[in-house]
Amino acid sequence: MRGLVPGLVTAAPMLEMLPAVYQEDPFTERFMAGFDDVVAPVLATLDCLVEYFDPLLAPEDFLEWLSGWVGIELDEGWPIERRRAVVGTAVEMYRMRGTVAGLRANLEVLTGGNVEIADSGGVAWSRDPAAGLPGEASPRLAVRVRVEDPEAAPLDLVEAAVAAAKPAHVVHRVEVGSR
Repeated sequence: MRGLVPGLVTAAPMLEMLPAVYQEDPFTERFMAGFDDVVAPVLATLDCLVEYFDPLLAPEDFLEWLSGWVGIELDEGWPIERRRAVVGTAVEMYRMRGTVAGLRANLEVLTGGNVEIADSGGVAWSRDPAAGLPGEASPRLAVRVRVEDPEAAPLDLVEAAVAAAKPAHVVHRVEVGSR
């Protein structure tokens, strides 16, 4: 991932770590400068290591690897701000997974729009196995996403997120419109 960075100066030149007799030799000076060129990006990376683990600050090529840590697959077509937001909120989204609030928050991060969700379901329990289901007879989920440009909205991604978050027996409908 990291490579040689032309013109990057090392914070700790290796020549200065040698005894004085070697520091005065022109060949040793040139020889050690080659090592400084190779080691400088490593030292710069280690100096900024904490920032590599922050999705908002990590280098773009490192963000893909970081997304694997939280089990997220990023789409190359997404803007970098959206990819950073998806990775940055992944743990919080897992915590709210399976709830209407979690689905709303997930869709807001994925689309950058306002999300309205209407859920017809309900929750209840009974000791009687023949008891009726709570809520309406046929549970439904309606999702409305309002974005600046509906044509550019990732409708297939929204459909996939809703299908993954809802129970299998619930019918859903997704609408994407302008704000």
